[in-house]
Amino acid sequence: MRMMIAVLLATASFLSPLSVLAGSDDVEATIKAVNVDGLSLMLDDGKTYSLPEEFNFDGLESGVKVIVFYTEVDGKRVVDDLEIVQ
Repeated sequence: MRMMIAVLLATASFLSPLSVLAGSDDVEATIKAVNVDGLSLMLDDGKTYSLPEEFNFDGLESGVKVIVFYTEVDGKRVVDDLEIVQ
């Protein structure tokens, strides 16, 4: 019985980090529009990405190529991180 519990706990601890990553994704695209007041970006993939209130918009403008790391929350793409592609 102890062995079965140990195997179950080991399996659960191994798989738990994977469930966190399952909802996150990334996309490389060009910025189509920046909405500072609405805290959002529209990329040339046609999708809109929501940004947190403390987000720094420096260097972001239409035509800039970026990699956006996001998580889908209630059907909205919420940006976790963003990198400008040089």
